[in-house]
Amino acid sequence: MSNLLREKPWLIYIMLALATSSWGSAFIAGSFATQDLSPIVVAFFRFFFAAVILIPIMIFLDKGGRRPKGSEWFLMALLGLTGIALYNIAFFIATRDAPVVKSSLFIAANPVLITILSGLFLKEKIKGRHIAGLMIAISGAFIIITEGNVGKIIAQGFAPIDLILLLAVICWALYSVLGKVALQRFSSITSTTYAVVLGTLMLLPLAVFDSSFSTLGEASF
Repeated sequence: MSNLLREKPWLIYIMLALATSSWGSAFIAGSFATQDLSPIVVAFFRFFFAAVILIPIMIFLDKGGRRPKGSEWFLMALLGLTGIALYNIAFFIATRDAPVVKSSLFIAANPVLITILSGLFLKEKIKGRHIAGLMIAISGAFIIITEGNVGKIIAQGFAPIDLILLLAVICWALYSVLGKVALQRFSSITSTTYAVVLGTLMLLPLAVFDSSFSTLGEASF
């Protein structure tokens, strides 16, 4: 796969577009799902089914590939905790309770924090063009999301849900930085699969004890 991407770099942009589209659709699906079920239960089932799909794909595509050993399990557990369990609980709470304008802007700030953390912990060089690109991207997102009306954000002011949004941004940024470390040792499908499986196991006890889990059959979707 890596050789193919080097030979045909345009595939990277197609994959990025597909990933962004899929990620965006999660907002819509999440808003429907959280009408009947709690964010924890929605997060659990999202990644339970993802794990069911990813495990055979990993076995087929990365047969004989490297698997976690010793302290590497701690790295995978951190990936599961930050990017699967905590992030998605915060994400679905925000999907249910936060104004769309705020949640969209918080998510748009993700690349900024990822760049900063990568520079701090991975010693990646942050060049002027990186900063310029981030500023242009954030400015564009801000204009589109608010329709050029800054008053939309000011009028809403600070609310407790903003802390949940901040938690989501921090968790995703940490997951992204930890993911770069994992990809130095494992294939993308392997690191993703282990993160999803471990994150799902972390969500399981929370989902089981959630009151909406017992009323799953009564959901309207």
